[in-house]
Amino acid sequence: MLNEFAALRVRAGLSLDDVARMTGYSVRHVQRWEAGDGKPREAAVRVLHSMASVGPVQTGSRFNFIDLFAGIGGIRKGFDAIGGHCVFTSEWNKFAQETYAANFRDNHPPHGDITAIGTDEIPDHDVLLAGFPCQPFSIAGVSKKNSLGRKHGFLDETQGTLFFDVARIIRAKRPAAFLLENVKNLKSHDKGRTFDVILRTLTEELGYKVWHQVIDAQHFVPQHRERIVIVGFREAVPFSWDDLKLPPKGKVRLSSILHPEDGSEKAEAPYTLGPDAVVNGKYTLTDKLWQYLQGYAAKHKAAGNGFGFGLVTPDDVARTLSARYYKDGSEILVSQGPKSNPRRLTPRECARLMGYGDDFRIPVSDTQAYKQFGNSVAVPVFEAVASVMQPHIQALVEPVRGSKAA
Repeated sequence: MLNEFAALRVRAGLSLDDVARMTGYSVRHVQRWEAGDGKPREAAVRVLHSMASVGPVQTGSRFNFIDLFAGIGGIRKGFDAIGGHCVFTSEWNKFAQETYAANFRDNHPPHGDITAIGTDEIPDHDVLLAGFPCQPFSIAGVSKKNSLGRKHGFLDETQGTLFFDVARIIRAKRPAAFLLENVKNLKSHDKGRTFDVILRTLTEELGYKVWHQVIDAQHFVPQHRERIVIVGFREAVPFSWDDLKLPPKGKVRLSSILHPEDGSEKAEAPYTLGPDAVVNGKYTLTDKLWQYLQGYAAKHKAAGNGFGFGLVTPDDVARTLSARYYKDGSEILVSQGPKSNPRRLTPRECARLMGYGDDFRIPVSDTQAYKQFGNSVAVPVFEAVASVMQPHIQALVEPVRGSKAA
């Protein structure tokens, strides 16, 4: 009789290799869980629940995609899982490039600044992925543009932002689909004008059918993290956000990502040490820093502000992990009891909080790792979105491939 984990895998229509690839764990790990040897990681169980709700993966399907503003590859992981093949990567930060290269064995190295790369240097592709940064911009008046001899219209309105580089690549390469990701506040930036320009560029200027949705990663991981996801297809397809079946918020708690410190996991220096794999004492806040954070919080509370640290226990859901976490860890401090100073999450716990498997390599310093995970997407969100996009991608790509083969 199949145990619950194996039954979920079968219901989702996944092979052992599929589960290993999607969760970041090894095939051996998956086999052990199905044999009842050890408790499956909750992150892996969540992926299976998500996949079982959206239907089986169509194994053997292939399409090419590019990964722009790639960070450490969080969005990419979802599209690898549905049969995609990455043919081009762009990420300007050298430390993020190092982590990306350590985890994705491509025949192309990550390219640097996308603004310096011509569209003729980018291979043709079926899907474009971009977690583009949103730099503030304003829309100048048409008369001022004319006086400067500049064109007006959507293209000029997006000049000076990194979205412009996404638009120029879509314009030149005409991929079957794209997925863009940004912070929730993109919708309200500049009183909504920024988002309006982006949508008009994608729909009216570039001619794509576009859907957007704000999704909270708390459906999958123990962290409140809202991001806007923009999905576009070159042709009309019956895409619907209703097909994205999200688990209930808050069901997953921090206990699922914290080091158990009881010997049930292997020590991973420098994060955990000794036979019980206890968290390295360097992650515990010093008396000076802890006193400062308490004083800072008290000062702002007295002034009626909401600023302060976030103290959590294994039963809680965390605030949003930010790229500034390396500074003091104040947004997510793990309680170690009333008589002990709290501690930061370790980089491995940050990886788990973002939905990365324990075999995800962290080759950089703690400071860089905190920045990278704070800037990353929550992987299970994009695995779920990719699964909903998959049949529509294939519907556009396969006829083209078939005609070329003929």
